[in-house]
Amino acid sequence: MFAFWKYGYEGASMSVLMKATGLGKTSLYRTFGSKEELFQKALQLYHSEYLDFRVEALAETTPKRIAEKLLYGIATLHTGEATPPGCLETNGALACGPDNDPIREELARKRDLIGPVLSERLRETSVDGPLPRGLDADATAALLVTLIQGMAVQAKGGHSRTELESTVRAALSLWDVTEKENDADASAPPAA
Repeated sequence: MFAFWKYGYEGASMSVLMKATGLGKTSLYRTFGSKEELFQKALQLYHSEYLDFRVEALAETTPKRIAEKLLYGIATLHTGEATPPGCLETNGALACGPDNDPIREELARKRDLIGPVLSERLRETSVDGPLPRGLDADATAALLVTLIQGMAVQAKGGHSRTELESTVRAALSLWDVTEKENDADASAPPAA
């Protein structure tokens, strides 16, 4: 998993994979079938071991708390000391050439699964907390997904957790404006 996370699907050569698994080429194929099957197992492990914070984030009770937990979790994941920088799925997809379009398409499909789930959860929780001013649940989800993917690319490019967390704070400030406006509206005297 770490070899694919670090080098991407194409960049993880057979020699890299043999070193990572401790298996020779024949044993690697006998054990996993193919590089693609090994990659699928790596993705399963990545999802089960590293993306649990997304479930916790989606369980939050307001859109802002969902965004906060999700984005800070992403910043931590993408800049962990014990893991390669960036996202396994994003790293894997960005470096795929035309010969590996099925892998790139599968990674894009997996990456895109969070959007509709996030949008629905934001819609559900918007009764208990506001969405950013001028954005509906779908637009907010699209913004968050774009930030998540951009943070993965930035982390892969060497940006620090501090820099990513600064981006998170900027995104969360969208809610601060909305909350201040709501507070001002609530304290305003009723219209005559």
